Amino acid sequence: MAIVNAGLAAGIEKEASTTKQFKTFLGRYFYFCMSLVLAALVILGFSRTVNANLLHANPPRPLLLWIHGAAFSTWMVFFIVQSALVRARKVSVHRLLGWFGAGLAVVMVVLGVTIAVVMTRFDTVVLQQKGVDAFLSIPFADMIIFGSCIAMAIYWRKKPEYHRRLVFIASCQLMDAAIGRFDFMFNHALFFPALDGLIALGMVRDWVVDKRVHKVYLYALPSLIVVQSLATYAWRINPKWWQGITQAILRS
Repeated sequence: MAIVNAGLAAGIEKEASTTKQFKTFLGRYFYFCMSLVLAALVILGFSRTVNANLLHANPPRPLLLWIHGAAFSTWMVFFIVQSALVRARKVSVHRLLGWFGAGLAVVMVVLGVTIAVVMTRFDTVVLQQKGVDAFLSIPFADMIIFGSCIAMAIYWRKKPEYHRRLVFIASCQLMDAAIGRFDFMFNHALFFPALDGLIALGMVRDWVVDKRVHKVYLYALPSLIVVQSLATYAWRINPKWWQGITQAILRS
């Protein structure tokens, strides 16, 4: 009986040790690991279309699309580097580089809105595609969410628990472009739920590590879902009011 009890106690102790190690790993490396996951998603998604739609496109795409791709790719590298600097305890470098990220984010929002309009005109006039103007709601929603999250992350830059979650949410919001490269995900409008699933992993991390979900997620995710739902509605249903807005934008 003593041997059985000792074995049971050893098993419980080993399980507790493993759980503690897992929680420690999530606490320290979750955001860095997720930065790599997001980068992998970008590579996997865009590798399916970048050759035909950019590198060897016929007809050639506008130069601005190349600049847009470079800026958004730089953000992914920036997100990885910033996450790594935190883990390496290079906080001063992280903060200094953060101002570069703030400037880059502003450029990305302007580029994101501009290239959405430019490419819609290109698809309509040059490629003779029909009904593509309704899709403007998707990149517009992306830039509203991304820009808002980054603005709040800058405001709360001295509150790491807020700051890092907001940057993570903003970076996840950009993933719809990569996830949407898979036909099934695009055709069934599943790219928003998929990226929300990535954000939900942050909530799971909080629950495992802290036994509670941080209020940034509790406020941000429902707000994101509302904006995403409106954008999807405007794209899929294309109501009269949205047609009027897109036509005015494309004529300007």
